[in-house]
Amino acid sequence: MLHLFKSKIMTKLIGASLAIATFFCSGAYAQSYRVLRTIPASRMGGGWDYIAVCPVNDNIYVSHATQVNIINKNTGDSVGVIPNTTGVHGIAFAPEHGKGFTTNGRLNTVSVFDLTTNAVTAEIKTGENPDAIMYDAHSHRIYVCDGHSQDLTVIDPANNKVVKTVALGGKPETAVSDDAGHLYINIEDKSEIVMMDTRSYEITHRWKTGKGEEPSGLAIDKKTKRLFAGCGNNVLVVMDAENGKVIKELPIGDGCDGVAFDPELKNVFSSNGEGTLTVIHESTANDFEVAQNVATKKSARTIALDEKTHLVYLPAAEMMPPAPGENGRRRGIVPGSFCVLVVGK
Repeated sequence: MLHLFKSKIMTKLIGASLAIATFFCSGAYAQSYRVLRTIPASRMGGGWDYIAVCPVNDNIYVSHATQVNIINKNTGDSVGVIPNTTGVHGIAFAPEHGKGFTTNGRLNTVSVFDLTTNAVTAEIKTGENPDAIMYDAHSHRIYVCDGHSQDLTVIDPANNKVVKTVALGGKPETAVSDDAGHLYINIEDKSEIVMMDTRSYEITHRWKTGKGEEPSGLAIDKKTKRLFAGCGNNVLVVMDAENGKVIKELPIGDGCDGVAFDPELKNVFSSNGEGTLTVIHESTANDFEVAQNVATKKSARTIALDEKTHLVYLPAAEMMPPAPGENGRRRGIVPGSFCVLVVGK
């Protein structure tokens, strides 16, 4: 009897231990992200915006003032430059055509470059202040968010021609695709997300972002049909991409300007200019929780995720102190301080 009693106790203890181990090894509590290394990019000067990981080579592309700097993601070496991209914001890639595209905010153009040689091969006129840019493999189109003219420029990457300009009724920030014929676009000044049919180019839905104000970063889980909008009031909104229902509103750091989603690890990342990276874990389509707030660097507000390695890249720099009377939002950077932070486990 004593042996049987001990056996039952051991069985319960082992079961409890396994349950605890499962709890801590799955979901939010298993996260342990940190800054793994810093890639110096001190030769770059001026402001910056987006960063992008190329899916066909080992390079990351960093927008910076009047050019895009190309850095080998493995070695950190500078391997090229896309020049004459004044006011550059975003970078996108059309792998099937071997092309890359940059949005040149002050020129109201998109530069087209060869992914092998980095040579600029064309310039395309867009709307005013082209900002975020993305390639949709489903519709085989490049989409450009034009901030000042409040529209979307649609480009055929096969011939570099503008095929449509779509009025959006507000200032677009970021666009994502569900790979099923729909594009979703953050409208910053209206605190809404619009849904566009990529066949007809018609805006089919407009959805408010709940408690989230001024959405900027946007990502999507294509499997669960969930949108993740990082907002200017320290809220990340999880929205149903099929009906616009707000599923969850989660706290994030201040100054978010980028959101990414890792479809394999089921983690949402919000890059916050205050100097944090908020990691949110998706357990189910309706179950989310903040897993971690990683210390990064003040000014690290935009983000790129490498889905192959699960590493996160954040451009950042030391900022000059504000001049008397300035609000401090737009300041110069300390010379030689620009870098790319690499975050992972």
